Amino acid sequence: MNVPKNVWWFEVLLYASLLLDALSVAFLQDRTPTARMTEQMIDATAWTAFALLILLFWFVWLAARRRKSWPRWALSTALVLSLISLAHVIGERGMQFDVFVDTVSCGLTALGLYLSFTGDAKDWFDA
Repeated sequence: MNVPKNVWWFEVLLYASLLLDALSVAFLQDRTPTARMTEQMIDATAWTAFALLILLFWFVWLAARRRKSWPRWALSTALVLSLISLAHVIGERGMQFDVFVDTVSCGLTALGLYLSFTGDAKDWFDA
C-alpha cells in the first residue's frame, strides 16, 4: 500500500510529537510528593498519561494506515485541549524547558494535522 506523501508526513510528525510527550512524562515531570500531590496521585497521573499516549498512537495508526477520518478529528480536538492547557501553564510558570518541549510537541502535531487535511491526503481519506 502506497501512502501519500502528506499522510506519511502526518504519521511521522504525530509519532514524533507523541514520542516527545512520552519522554516528557518519563523524564521531565516533577514526581516529588507534596501536601497537595501524594505519591499515589503522581503514579495515577503517570499511568493516565501513558494510557492516553497509547490511545493517541492508535488514533494516528488508524488514520494513516486504515484510512479512517474520524481519528484526525479526535486528534484535532486533543490538540485544541493541549493548546488551552499549554497557554494556562505558560501563564502560570512561564517558558521553562519542559514547557518548551510541550510547545514543540504541539507544533509538530499542528503541522502533521494540517498536512493530513491538505494535498494528496484529502483523496486518501475520501476514498
